[in-house]
Amino acid sequence: MKVSVDRSLCYGSAECAYRVPAVFAFEDGYGVVRPGQEGAGEDPEVAEAAEKCPSQAIVFAE
Repeated sequence: MKVSVDRSLCYGSAECAYRVPAVFAFEDGYGVVRPGQEGAGEDPEVAEAAEKCPSQAIVFAE
């Protein structure tokens, strides 16, 4: 499962980068998925980061 951050929803709390720094980074005021980590959607830590994201900007897709 692929994971991404919807920049139109993200308001830059950096919660994702704090929770799972191996998958998420904080760039230009927004959370982003690190290159090569797009397929980390199955990781339970990524699911928890999505749940805790205050702007609900973390998106999963098949």
